[in-house]
Amino acid sequence: MHIAYTMAPGRGDTDLLLHRVAHRLVAEGFRPAGTAQINTERGDSGRCDMDVVVLPSGPTIRISQSLGAAARGCRLDPGALEQAVALVQARLRGSDVLIVNKFGKHEAEGRGFRPLIAEALSLGLPVLVGLNALNAQAFETFSGGMAERLAPGENALHGWLKARLCEMSAPA
Repeated sequence: MHIAYTMAPGRGDTDLLLHRVAHRLVAEGFRPAGTAQINTERGDSGRCDMDVVVLPSGPTIRISQSLGAAARGCRLDPGALEQAVALVQARLRGSDVLIVNKFGKHEAEGRGFRPLIAEALSLGLPVLVGLNALNAQAFETFSGGMAERLAPGENALHGWLKARLCEMSAPA
């Protein structure tokens, strides 16, 4: 089982990092499945719009709801997230790796990408997950302590994935 996670310190940094790693893999001829998040700042509030690109080449799905400047709490659109999950699941077989932009609240509660992460691991695919401190304990429980923490750097993540991909392609 090859599963790793990363946690970058700044707001949106993990999203940008995983996005760059996914595009680097595509440029090298690999077929990643999963999602990379793109945040777009809004001029009317302190909140951003959250979109995910379904890897490797789209579509882009808005996963945040616009609830107004005074809104507090979760802005995730669960229906849009499940649409992204379904699109990724349809592409999983035939892919080389699964990249999940975030093991978030839905995954912590057993929904979202959680079943797809388990499926990818059962297929022998390496899995790379973005994580935040709020859901770290749930992820630790889910992964059974088997997940490897990677430094939040493009070369570290890319190197880990390339090593797993080389292991998969090596003759037995």
